[in-house]
Amino acid sequence: MEDLILFDSEYKLMEIVWEKEPVRSGDIVKICAEKFSWKKSTTYTVLKKLGEKGVLRNEDSIVTSLIAKEQVQETQSEQMVNKSFGGSLPAFVSAFLKKGNITKEEAAELIDMIGKHIEE
Repeated sequence: MEDLILFDSEYKLMEIVWEKEPVRSGDIVKICAEKFSWKKSTTYTVLKKLGEKGVLRNEDSIVTSLIAKEQVQETQSEQMVNKSFGGSLPAFVSAFLKKGNITKEEAAELIDMIGKHIEE
């Protein structure tokens, strides 16, 4: 679903919604002003765009998510792997690992995840 691709500002606002929902739109304006130095109009513009994308609902000034954070992360991750690495998960992992080492615990967790998703 293409609408699950969020711009940085949209994702930042959605993180607030996911953390605090249901949340009053006025409270989101205050939080965005404090955290990001956004003007009221900026926050309401981003809220409107997210509503148009079907990611959130702003009803009677109460904002709730319509899409789970995990769904957005899955879609954005898949799009990034497809766009930047030709859809190759090994190429993505290789590029990621070039930045440095991972802990034994992280490696074990990754191996466990991969084991659970191997096609037979």
